[in-house]
Amino acid sequence: MPQTDPDFITFSVDCTSRVEKALGACLPPETIEPQNLHQAMRYATFNGGKRVRPLLVYASGLACGGQLETLDASACAVELIHSYSLVHDDLPAMDDDDLRRGKPTCHKAYDEATAMLVGDALQSLAFEILAKPTADIPSGIQLQMIRILANTSGSRGMAGGQAMDINGVGQDMSLPELEIMHIHKTGALIRASVQLGALSAGGSPEQVAKLEHFAKAIGLAFQVQDDILDITADTHTLGKTQGKDAAYNKPTYPALLGLDGARQKAQELLDEALDVLRHFDASARHLRQLADYVVGRMH
Repeated sequence: MPQTDPDFITFSVDCTSRVEKALGACLPPETIEPQNLHQAMRYATFNGGKRVRPLLVYASGLACGGQLETLDASACAVELIHSYSLVHDDLPAMDDDDLRRGKPTCHKAYDEATAMLVGDALQSLAFEILAKPTADIPSGIQLQMIRILANTSGSRGMAGGQAMDINGVGQDMSLPELEIMHIHKTGALIRASVQLGALSAGGSPEQVAKLEHFAKAIGLAFQVQDDILDITADTHTLGKTQGKDAAYNKPTYPALLGLDGARQKAQELLDEALDVLRHFDASARHLRQLADYVVGRMH
């Protein structure tokens, strides 16, 4: 498994350290007003996340011949969007969760109003970072990247998927309907991660299109594995409350396909993602390792 592959471990540790250092420089210091909000923003961002989306940015950029330093802004932007979405997702009006990555959720550590403002501020900061002028990326490409992140964060992406998820509670949902929901809710930001990585690195339209296909498959695989883990892993391992999907009667892949069927679906999606990467050389090895990790992870 890639988790024990020394090359993957080195890549993961190095890139996680890199993006966290960059995030630390981007986030406002806790010592400036409003101190409570800035402290909460850092609490929500630095709470032990797997940093899968920044890793996808870096791996996609490297697959297109890019340099790590050119990819930092995109890696920070997608992680800030992801962090904001988790803060809002945990709120009582949404999933109403007390734990996130083994720690009290933002609205539990602070309060609901602060958590809402944290999400708003992190989202704004993501676009501020992505819009900062740079000599490494042409302004036209930079504008394209901003549009991609905006689209995949909004009603036709992550926010729209969350709305579908809320509306789907207690409702019967077909497999195609479930996939459409997760293509928006989870898959959109994963697609944005690989697109931003490829574009930051100067990837060709053909490379970007192939990586979009890869990301669509691996984004669905990520959600299938999440659904499986909600059944098979315990709360301590997950870092969040186990069994929430069943408790809220949410449509899931195991509910529709059974546990074995869901595992088969995850493997099929992994095979599809890896097949796309045959068009890339050894520089895409970290993407291959990440694909294996998504399906093989235990939390």
